[in-house]
Amino acid sequence: MSNPVLSVSDVTIAYEKTDVVFGADFSIESGEMFGLVGLNGAGKTTLIKTILGLHSARSGDVRIFGSDNMQVSARRNVVYLPERFDPPWFLSGMEFVKFSLSLYKQPFNEEEVYKAADKLALDRAALKRRVQTYSKGMRQKLGLIGTVLTRCKFIVLDEPMSGLDPLARTLVKDMLLEIKDKDQTILICSHILADLDEICGRIAVIHEGAIEFLGTPSALKTQTGVDVLERAFLQFIQDKREA
Repeated sequence: MSNPVLSVSDVTIAYEKTDVVFGADFSIESGEMFGLVGLNGAGKTTLIKTILGLHSARSGDVRIFGSDNMQVSARRNVVYLPERFDPPWFLSGMEFVKFSLSLYKQPFNEEEVYKAADKLALDRAALKRRVQTYSKGMRQKLGLIGTVLTRCKFIVLDEPMSGLDPLARTLVKDMLLEIKDKDQTILICSHILADLDEICGRIAVIHEGAIEFLGTPSALKTQTGVDVLERAFLQFIQDKREA
């Protein structure tokens, strides 16, 4: 097996001297679609921020492409789309994508942006309008376009389906599966477990700051005896609370 894109080794994270993530340990391989799931307050966002170098771990080791995640060189091929994505409202959609690509020194091709918009059913004409005219769903689609077109090898998505209707969610999943086939690696955090069941090869369940399950969605369903991933997850959490 090749060196993992992401390696999280026995990582503990604290806020104001209180540990909020305990001994997290997992890795993500090249070309993998990996889901991170948990209840609100479980530690998902804290873990993601630590992986990205936005927060320091109290102990343990995080490596991206084999390098310490706090090194700028390790993050040059990483792109992140946060849950609360709010692009500059004074830019047009096209200007935002152009700016995003410039940050990663990627060539800008207007027709390529239009084709990406078509895949997400985002009206081409909207790309010439200011972002302040966009709905939440349109802004989310724009963020995904700007993220995917960077061609970064490691993509981190926090609730990318937020604000999207069922059709848009299906289109986003199709786009993610397409880029995964190009050997890009995706870490996706989402509350919509049905989507993760469809697109993720493995998931990690974080509960009260600890990684309590690591494996395939099917394995979690088998372990809990529940056929629907969302219900299997809830059963798993209930079992942990009662243990």
